[in-house]
Amino acid sequence: MQSSLSLRQMSIPKGLGYLTIMAPRNLLYMRSNFLFGSRCWMIRFSAEVLLKSVSFRLFSMKCDNADSEPLESEELLNNLLTMGVDVDMAKKRQPGVFNRRGTNEQNLKTFLLSKGASKEVIASIISRYPRAMTRTPESLSYRWDLWRRIVTSDLEIVAILERSPESFFRSSNNLNLEKNIEFLYSVGLTHKCLCRLLTSAPRTFSNSLELNKQMVEFLREVCLSLGHNDPTGFVRKIIFKNPFILIQSTKRVKTNIEFLQSAFNLNNEQLLVLIHGPGAKILDLSNDCMRRNYTNIKERLFSLGCTTEEIRKFVLSCPDVIFLGEKKFSDKIDCLIEEKISISQIIENPRILDSSISTLKSRIKELVNAGYNLSTSNISLLSWSQKRYNAKLKKLNTGQNVVLGN
Repeated sequence: MQSSLSLRQMSIPKGLGYLTIMAPRNLLYMRSNFLFGSRCWMIRFSAEVLLKSVSFRLFSMKCDNADSEPLESEELLNNLLTMGVDVDMAKKRQPGVFNRRGTNEQNLKTFLLSKGASKEVIASIISRYPRAMTRTPESLSYRWDLWRRIVTSDLEIVAILERSPESFFRSSNNLNLEKNIEFLYSVGLTHKCLCRLLTSAPRTFSNSLELNKQMVEFLREVCLSLGHNDPTGFVRKIIFKNPFILIQSTKRVKTNIEFLQSAFNLNNEQLLVLIHGPGAKILDLSNDCMRRNYTNIKERLFSLGCTTEEIRKFVLSCPDVIFLGEKKFSDKIDCLIEEKISISQIIENPRILDSSISTLKSRIKELVNAGYNLSTSNISLLSWSQKRYNAKLKKLNTGQNVVLGN
């Protein structure tokens, strides 16, 4: 007897993007494989016929359909425009936020206004980091209270958010933040040090507690292995000098320490002085970058007649030069040499390479016009703070005017 088949019409809901298929009762059992591409469907069937009835089944498969993209909330867009948010910028930064079904832009605005933020600052925060709108009022309040354990006032936090909204809104894991704050205080970091971490390397507080513990324990082991008996002070000094170290891997830092000891032939005492002193800042560099930049520095200075010992002294007195890539280092050296400054003067004053090329050129021009002889005089003022440099330049110009007046 031939059984009647009743096939229901398939439907693809536009908003859901799912294909729903109903398999009727009393239909022979089929094992099917469906393969869907982005532009076409390819269907392969391998059927096993079983002469028994099978129960009614519902199953669904997601279809890749351009027409099924979520629609942006008109209410959200209107709210943001009313608030003065740069919607185009926000969409470019984090487009996924605009496809969420629930956002809290009005609650965020109310909360930040209560903390002293202006409407302009709030609009800027959302424009640059729209994910801030996804935080609930309860989460915002809890996180704000945690930050207040480090930052002394609401307005200071507002100023940080204005500079870097990601630092506050990047994570919503408040429990992890609380545990990290407690741990970092427990290892001897001061309020000032934690504030520096929060403003310079906020990802430290988004790290898992375990990762931060691993780095602190590693630094303690390094300290003890080098014969130092104050691991807490050692850890505190390194983190304060280099707030980014906690967001690096222990493997990277270990490899850099080993490279510095090997490259400069340092004993344990010398290495200790370097890494928790002027060398702390370069410990988070990538290993390849450190090796490559140091090699470039050696080759360039060798070409200018420097000895191995002079190069060693030059880098150890100012390890920051290892941050300079090949082109930038060579361009700065060339700029100084073109102005009749000798390589021996540069070796004795490596800090002048901290200044940009434009700053070096403008200061050299001003000093020459003021009658200052860079070939025979101290060139360290090329790296002075702007305030100190301006005072010196004013004094030089005054002296020159007196001479010309006579």
